[in-house]
Amino acid sequence: MSRDWLTIHEGSAPLVIGLPHTGTDIPDAVEARMTSPWLARKDADWWVDRLYDFAVDMGATTVRTAMSRSLIDVNRDPSGASLYPGMTTTGLCPTETFDGEPLYRPGQEPDEAEIAERRATWFDPYHAALQAQIERLRTGGPVVLYDAHSIRSVVPRLFDGELPQFNIGDNDGATCAPELTQAVEAACAVSGSSLVVNGRFKGGWTTRRYGRPENGVHAIQMELADRGYILDPAGPVSPDNWPSPYEPARAEEMRQHLRRVLTACIAFAETAR
Repeated sequence: MSRDWLTIHEGSAPLVIGLPHTGTDIPDAVEARMTSPWLARKDADWWVDRLYDFAVDMGATTVRTAMSRSLIDVNRDPSGASLYPGMTTTGLCPTETFDGEPLYRPGQEPDEAEIAERRATWFDPYHAALQAQIERLRTGGPVVLYDAHSIRSVVPRLFDGELPQFNIGDNDGATCAPELTQAVEAACAVSGSSLVVNGRFKGGWTTRRYGRPENGVHAIQMELADRGYILDPAGPVSPDNWPSPYEPARAEEMRQHLRRVLTACIAFAETAR
């Protein structure tokens, strides 16, 4: 299959940005088995690739998949083990949305053979690309892997109440040096918006897989509540109000905050070098 779905921009700064959930592509044969094209794309990290598009001008490397997380979630443990034992989450090839709605018509869910094929076709190449970019930059010293995400502010099935604006995850300090987490937290605090470190989101499989600070790879996840850059409906979403369109004017303030965050990531890595 063509790799048109995988976009890699190589930069020279010691920063790799993963964009695992911004894609919405689904093969026609799979979409035909799903309950709704809208549901299949409902939980995308809407517009995050556009929100961070300034990063390439900062010298960052970006790795993005265009495939929908409903097809294959490249930020889940391929073994099927839950990243958050005892808590509601979605799997490698999800069969329901964050709100618990079924993604497939009865009896049309992917079996083990299909899951293995999807992994080989999309999951493995995405991670091979991430690994290659990390190794390319690590020849010059420590590197930061920044995994970029967003989610609706209110998803009762996943968490109580309204999510903080900035959700920073380093898996309880395991995936990067504390100085990096502190620098990212300080950059977010300037905004005056709510933030948390290792709250509901501590970092997905990407952060946990690559974060090896003892080997010079410092991984951190940023989960934004998307009210910070688009109109986020307060109640249940529907095809009539979701996804909200990207509004450059509304998003500009958030982009300035994120520029500070990425600047802090680069400064940390350059100081470590």
